[in-house]
Parts: sequence; structure tokens; C-alpha cells
Amino acid sequence: MSLRSRIERLPPYPSLLLLGIPTLLVECTKLAAVVVAGQGHWLEGAVFLACAYGASALVTERLFVIVRPKLMTLPWFARIWRQVAVIYAKVRKRVKAAITWG
Repeated sequence: MSLRSRIERLPPYPSLLLLGIPTLLVECTKLAAVVVAGQGHWLEGAVFLACAYGASALVTERLFVIVRPKLMTLPWFARIWRQVAVIYAKVRKRVKAAITWG
């Protein structure tokens, strides 16, 4: 059994927990990057932070694609997600209009 199929078999709340792990890791990494930058290594701290964000974004996006159907079975999550999707669509429309206008 592949890792993806194992993840797809998870119930909704464990799926949400699994999605939260990369988020937790990037928050801890941000703190570590601030400590590194605070010790005078600001360039290393910035690179560390950028790499952590990139890796987290890739993992989080991939996980979300896999667990989204399960999460949408949670009424409160589905309601929040629909609101976020509406806001995202409005922002995207404005940005696209600003880019084509300029």
C-alpha cells in the first residue's frame, strides 16, 4: 500500500492533524531563523527561512490535495474553505485586473 493511499484512508480529524504538521514545523523554523539572524547571521537566517517556507509550501500543498476531500466532510471546515475561496477569487481578480491595466 502506497503512502498516498494510507493518507487517503485517514479519517477527517487525523487528516487535519497531518496537514498541521508542516505548518508547525515551519513556525518552529521561523523562530530558529530569527535566532540565527539575531546572532548576526542575517543572510543565513533569511536563506534558512526561505528554504523552510518553500519546502513547507510544497509539502503542505501536496498534502492538502490528498486530504481535501476528507476535510470537506467537516461542516465547519467546508464553510471556512468556501469563504476563503471567495476571498481568494476576489483578490485574484483584482490582481489580474491591475496587471493587465498596468
